[in-house]
Amino acid sequence: MISREQVENRVLGVGRVLWLAFIVVICVVPLLYMLLLSVRPLQAVLSDPLDFIPSLEELNLEAYRKVIASPSEGGYGLLSFFRNSLIVAIGSVLLTVLFSVLGAYAATRLRFPGKNVINTSFFAVYMFPGIVMAIPLFVLFSRMGLRGELGALVIIYLASTVPVCVYMLRNYFRSIPEGLEDAAMVDGCNRGQVITRIVLPLAMPSIAATSLYVFMIAWNEYLFALLFLLERRDNWTVSLGLAQLDDISVSETVLMAGSVLLTLPVIALFFVAERLLVEGLTAGAEKG
Repeated sequence: MISREQVENRVLGVGRVLWLAFIVVICVVPLLYMLLLSVRPLQAVLSDPLDFIPSLEELNLEAYRKVIASPSEGGYGLLSFFRNSLIVAIGSVLLTVLFSVLGAYAATRLRFPGKNVINTSFFAVYMFPGIVMAIPLFVLFSRMGLRGELGALVIIYLASTVPVCVYMLRNYFRSIPEGLEDAAMVDGCNRGQVITRIVLPLAMPSIAATSLYVFMIAWNEYLFALLFLLERRDNWTVSLGLAQLDDISVSETVLMAGSVLLTLPVIALFFVAERLLVEGLTAGAEKG
């Protein structure tokens, strides 16, 4: 005879599977539809936009060619925008991780007056929405000659992501036993060597998650890119460039191709970061 507990476990198990399947469908179907639209001819899309299974004869990469090709070649030049986005995203990740690691370590291990006040003030940045700072930053960067420069975006993303990254890393640093650092100092390591040889390898999972967070913000952000880069097309990021394609003269297949190219780096980085997270956790459990 099946007990009540077994029935409940089976029902909950089936419900959990159905819920996960529902979430997967919501997340995957739009991406799949976007991909299929990007590899179909425009006429086929207009005649049957809901056709999820196109024939092999319909598949082509003409939309991707138009998206990547330069304007002189009859395209829209998104390839140069990808280069700009990579510069901004990678620069933001490197600088944010550098300052966040040092700040989080100082907030966790060092003792100094006002430490608790500084730790609490990290969240003061999020009391103000980004749009509130848009006009002051626009005036400031215009006077500094940074309007239209990719460096302006790096500075903005650095200032907006460091507080939350410090908080994320600080919580992880607290889980690292101080005895490991004390033992390293006894063996002759200075504070910098302790950070590079002890703290960073153990904190690699948190650093990977922090890097992914910063990359996604820098790669997808649109408001400040529009505000500071609109006047210089050669410095447009991919999100800004793709938004400018939203015009009646641009076909839906080209827009979908650009959206696919915009999404792929984030998805790829997510899987890479997921692997790094697992490797970091298992490496921390190894002896020696």
